[in-house]
Amino acid sequence: MIYLYGASGHAKVVIEILEQQQKIISGLIDVNPAIKTIFEYPVFKEMPDVDLKDHVKMIICVGNNIARKRLAEKTFVDFEIATHPSANISLRSLIGEGSVVMAGVTVNSEVNIGKHVILNTNCSIDHDCDLENYVHISPNAALAGNVQVGEGTHIGIGACVIQGINIGRWATIGAGTVIINDVPDYAVIVGNPGRIIKYNKRSIYEP
Repeated sequence: MIYLYGASGHAKVVIEILEQQQKIISGLIDVNPAIKTIFEYPVFKEMPDVDLKDHVKMIICVGNNIARKRLAEKTFVDFEIATHPSANISLRSLIGEGSVVMAGVTVNSEVNIGKHVILNTNCSIDHDCDLENYVHISPNAALAGNVQVGEGTHIGIGACVIQGINIGRWATIGAGTVIINDVPDYAVIVGNPGRIIKYNKRSIYEP
């Protein structure tokens, strides 16, 4: 049985991926009392009492990377991987627990995807890329080969990253940005070519 944490639009997409994988969804968890169901699935305010012998698993359906990390670190069940059947995933790639791979995604040879990563619709990850935990690659973003992406970084819709680039931890790459130089930790980058406009507050991400 699989529970989803979060009952937003992101959860709807994950539900349909799991349905196409023919996996059993037992319900969702969300603190908003106004949400009673998503599609035909019940929404609970907290995790129901379950027998862990039933092989309970979870996917955290929260788009915000830092929120997803905090939830993952205090959740003590195993995590499922959701992969849309239309995704093109190399057999020589690795995908960590709790990650979601949406429709039309391409992951090429010897890519390493961390835990609780979101690979959103139609994004492309080329050979030998390394994405750390809690990364979010938005729809139609493209990473060329040998790109390294640090923990918690968000790459916006339609962004492009040339080969061999190093992107730091908890950076934000704006929609449509073209990355041709390495990106430091916490940087917020926009434009073509990408330029730093500010830095995310380190205190938000540090323990």
